[in-house]
Amino acid sequence: MSTQSTRTPSNWNVPNALTTLRILLVPVFGWVLLQDGGDSTLWRWVAFGIFAGAMITDKIDGDLARKHNLVTDFGKIADPIADKAITGMAFIGLSIVGDVWWWVTVVVLLREWSVTLLRLSVLKRVVMPAAQSGKVKTALQALALGLLVMPLPHGDAHGGAFDALGIGGEVVFYIGQVALAGAVVMTVWSGFEFYREVWRQRAALRA
Repeated sequence: MSTQSTRTPSNWNVPNALTTLRILLVPVFGWVLLQDGGDSTLWRWVAFGIFAGAMITDKIDGDLARKHNLVTDFGKIADPIADKAITGMAFIGLSIVGDVWWWVTVVVLLREWSVTLLRLSVLKRVVMPAAQSGKVKTALQALALGLLVMPLPHGDAHGGAFDALGIGGEVVFYIGQVALAGAVVMTVWSGFEFYREVWRQRAALRA
């Protein structure tokens, strides 16, 4: 086997740079989202742009790391932290401005961070494959948060750009709420599946 194929990739690479950028954008995103109490149409669109960019770079850096063999220990730790930080900030910010109930934010954050910390700490000997429910959860969260960050029912009750499609801003807002409900259900269910699999594998290891 060649040395090239077995050498450890450097932490100084594009995927890790994108991950670091997402982490640095978290406080910026929160600050922008909360400008004028969340009622500014302009700042809400800026916040949406930051959030959408973070979701896109999350996909890009993962694909690049796998395609070019740039998976590093830093990336394994920082990437899930970046993901949970940006979505967590979105949940907290939207709860502060009144677009998401606080109990939803608490339930989601407890599940997300408990699973993430467990993955990074005690599961070094346990292989946890990516479950389909987790992928659906992530997609629904991104859709719901992206829609709810938009200034749909705030600065422009008629939906602005959505009027050209014949869709009012309130309609898109409620679509976001439906997506959010689905995200909460899948967040809880995927968390249950995760802990069930952890329990099963740890029992197998003890046996």
